[in-house]
Amino acid sequence: MSQAVTTQNSTASLTGLLLPLSDRTLLVPNVALAELIPYRAPQATPGLPAWLLGQVAWRDLRLPLLSFEAAAGGEVKVGSGARVAVLNALGGRPHVKFIALLLQGIPRSLKLEDDLRRANAPLSILELDSVQLGTDVAKIPDLMALEQMLADAGLI
Repeated sequence: MSQAVTTQNSTASLTGLLLPLSDRTLLVPNVALAELIPYRAPQATPGLPAWLLGQVAWRDLRLPLLSFEAAAGGEVKVGSGARVAVLNALGGRPHVKFIALLLQGIPRSLKLEDDLRRANAPLSILELDSVQLGTDVAKIPDLMALEQMLADAGLI
């Protein structure tokens, strides 16, 4: 006697995180975020690029704290709701497992369906695409390029 195996068709979905910045919202897969930590003023070092705010301590590590807005040509802003997103590094460098990104609030989780619509919004450097989420637009960041900026500046 044989037993039939049935598979259930389900729509492809992914859980995303909306990362609030001062001038835009980024959308990343939820697996990109290692941890959300409170903002603490980083140890700044003179002569660093404006987008590198300094180093933050996290789990016996010192991580570079980046401002996505400044790296994309904007201004650094630290609001009263500032937080730090510890992101998993994607570049495959054995000595770089995490980077820290300045946020202006708490990330929000959402289910993304396979019918996600592209938004007709201008992109800045470090943005791969934009998507329409109801009435809001979220930008897809190029996290590999952000990490490469650190490498190109000799910081990792």
